[in-house]
Amino acid sequence: MGSYSDITPKIRALAELCCSSSRIDSELYSRYDVKKGLRDINGKGVLTGLTEISEIRQSKEENGQTIPWHGRLFYRGYDIEDIIRGFIKDGRFGFEEVVYLLLFGELPNRQQLEDFTKLLGEYRTLPTNFVRDVIMKASNADIMNALAKSVLTIASYDSNANDTSIDNVLRQCLQLISIFPLLSIYSYQAYAHYHEGKSLYIHSADESLSTAENILLLLRPDSSYSKLEAQVLDMALVLHAEHGGGNNSTFTTRVVTSSGTDTYSAIAAGLCSLKGPKHGGANIKVVRMFDEMKREVHDWKDDEEIKLYLRKLLHKEAFDRSGLIYGMGHAVYSISDPRARVFKAFVEKLSKEKGFTDEFGLYTSVERLAPEVIAEEKKIYKGVSANVDFYSGFAYHMLGLPSELYTPIFAIARLAGWSAHRLEELINAGKIIRPAYKSVAEERQYVNFKDR
Repeated sequence: MGSYSDITPKIRALAELCCSSSRIDSELYSRYDVKKGLRDINGKGVLTGLTEISEIRQSKEENGQTIPWHGRLFYRGYDIEDIIRGFIKDGRFGFEEVVYLLLFGELPNRQQLEDFTKLLGEYRTLPTNFVRDVIMKASNADIMNALAKSVLTIASYDSNANDTSIDNVLRQCLQLISIFPLLSIYSYQAYAHYHEGKSLYIHSADESLSTAENILLLLRPDSSYSKLEAQVLDMALVLHAEHGGGNNSTFTTRVVTSSGTDTYSAIAAGLCSLKGPKHGGANIKVVRMFDEMKREVHDWKDDEEIKLYLRKLLHKEAFDRSGLIYGMGHAVYSISDPRARVFKAFVEKLSKEKGFTDEFGLYTSVERLAPEVIAEEKKIYKGVSANVDFYSGFAYHMLGLPSELYTPIFAIARLAGWSAHRLEELINAGKIIRPAYKSVAEERQYVNFKDR
């Protein structure tokens, strides 16, 4: 018997058998009008529920026709760009305010925000010896798996873990929102120490600081950071906090919640969904793609050389040979992703502070040229624009965040949206979510064992 993770010839043979018996003719999806991926031929999602938490708009009505338009994102009816302008104008951090809005449906006044922020700060602590007994054991580079393990283990410390009353679920969600930065950073520190031989730093959180500030405080050996660094990270958290009920991880959270299960199981399910490279892991792909691009493109200001590399990406001749330009295109947005629009200005400021202006120039060139190249090379049903992942990975790189934390940062933010959707699902509790699948297998006669 080989090692635990070995793939033996026997397993390979079984895998081939599995593939041959499980392939479904793609023509059957059209024949039975099956919306593969719960999306129609135009990429529009199949309506599966109602929500008041957030809304995505990507088109407008004009002369009785629906035409693609610049994307807009609303949290509880408020345009995200207006929310951001508000707290930036006042010089405040915005994530805690957005969490309050998503959970309770209203923008907090000064006293409500102070009380809420104080409550989150008080919850920002882990059970005694949790770091030693759970996080430090069996550490690995996959921090998302470590997060899922920690969340499920936290349930063992909760005497009301399975109580799905609204007040108890709200308490659980607030505690998880508060401790997710600790679970993420401590899990990375354990991995870096035990697997990369780095010094081990376990800083305590500061109750008086924002979530963004605490992330940088916990991560950095000297716990120092600039105001702009914290603002950029806070902005990333705000923009990732929620994105409609139809995204994969939020839908997963609602599906699992509808079964009546506990908060820890529902959030762990959301984490496992977000971990996927087609969802929360996309920004890592963008950064790695640009790492190769910076080596292959010698003149970062030469449009033709950049376009040549982009064509190689589409022809599966560069990077991971997937045929994709990572960070370009979105399942919903066509002309522009409002999150990328907003974030870009803050990323530019950070690039000047950190000395990455040339790299930022390359990013903006790719953002400008990629839609043109894609239109020339591929038949597409809608426009293509940069999505939020296009700039978020670059921002995290400039902040010195290790790539292992890119998706966990996404999770820290999105837990706010998951919590709001879990509560909304429970408050409007109905039937368990159970979509239909049509079997296309032919009926067969059973063959006795001796005759096979």
